[in-house]
Amino acid sequence: MEDSGYSPRVRELLESNSVKVFDLVSVQLKDGINLRGIILPRPSTGERDALVLKLENGYNVGILVDRIKEIRLEEEAHVKQEQILESTRKTLAKAKVHFIGTGGTIASRVDYATGAVYPYFTAEELYSMIPELEEIALIESETIFNIFSEDMTPSQWSQIARKIKQVFEQNAPAGVVVAHGTDTMHYSASAIAFAVQKAPGPIVFTGAQRSSDRPSSDASLNVIGATITAVDAPFAESVIVMHGSVNDDKLLVHRGVRARKMHTSRRDAFISINELPLASVDPYSKKLSLLTKEYKQKSNDLEVYPEFSEKVALVKFYPGMDPSIFEFYRDKGYHGLVIEGTGLGHVNSKLISVLGGLVKDGMVVVMASQCLWGSINMNVYRTGVELLRAGVLPAGNMLPETSYVKLSWVFGQTTEVEEAVKLFKKNIAFETSERNEYKFYPGAWWWQ
Repeated sequence: MEDSGYSPRVRELLESNSVKVFDLVSVQLKDGINLRGIILPRPSTGERDALVLKLENGYNVGILVDRIKEIRLEEEAHVKQEQILESTRKTLAKAKVHFIGTGGTIASRVDYATGAVYPYFTAEELYSMIPELEEIALIESETIFNIFSEDMTPSQWSQIARKIKQVFEQNAPAGVVVAHGTDTMHYSASAIAFAVQKAPGPIVFTGAQRSSDRPSSDASLNVIGATITAVDAPFAESVIVMHGSVNDDKLLVHRGVRARKMHTSRRDAFISINELPLASVDPYSKKLSLLTKEYKQKSNDLEVYPEFSEKVALVKFYPGMDPSIFEFYRDKGYHGLVIEGTGLGHVNSKLISVLGGLVKDGMVVVMASQCLWGSINMNVYRTGVELLRAGVLPAGNMLPETSYVKLSWVFGQTTEVEEAVKLFKKNIAFETSERNEYKFYPGAWWWQ
């Protein structure tokens, strides 16, 4: 019990009731509430005097020891070492799909007999957890790192891009699936859209909003949809496949450079901005339906430009912003700066001279909008015109995050300002467009 992480008070409570970690117990609280679940080890953070239970609905709860009236053992834990068995499955599918694990909720499962967290990104584990994959693809898999998505860096985007290049060259799959944490998945999917400019098949990012141990998990369906996309999609782009509604009825394929996570916990958190999704996927009929005719065709050639610069920043403008914040990045040797400005692309007029000074000092300064839908237009008001005269580049209807990733990629290719500006203005992966149609705006399509 010493290694459970609990305080002496909790350990004494458990020992006096002859229960231990991983036992199934009933807990009666002093206020009359009754709970039933498995005792888990205490997490590395949190209240030490709280007992953690895994309830039957899949959720974890913490109960302060002072609230507990009684604990009763219902079933003793039978702890055994988890074994990953080699698969004996013989899939009938002929198309190969290569899975690359980078971490996140989707790439792990919890064994509540031992309390251990196991990656399930070997091919054997994927087939075991998601048997529907047998009908879709012959899976190969590997994990290149196992991190939280918020720990992802531009240098790791480069690693992913190089791995994708290696996989296409050596294994010749129909497509590649990248398992990724959802919080920064749109950054990574954008990065690969710029890094991998020609490919023989799609590169599909997918993740999970809810872990595989929860009854409402979206993990399996997202993996199925991603695999179908990798096999059947006619395009060769970096995309995100996630739930298209709160139900399990459809998945949507979003272009990486146009997608954004718009909700903290809903399963349909990802939405395409300023365009429709590329496709939808019915996970039951296993059919992919295109929603646009404009996409990158598959190519026998493979063009990968994997370098990204760490010396680019994304900064959100706010009222009362201190101009010295921008000067900080210049003094730290940054090459580029993306500003998430207001509406049509504005900041406080007192900041204009500072930004103009950054441009004169050799920095590339880009203006994107905090308004996700619509385009920057810096010719409408005086502030915008003055920013243009100061040398600030408009991002059009490119998302702020995509603008940041693109500028990071640009400075991974060149440090020459003139060449960097030219590259940034080039539409490389459908990241920007001239028109913003009404049907792209919320309310026009995605819940219909």
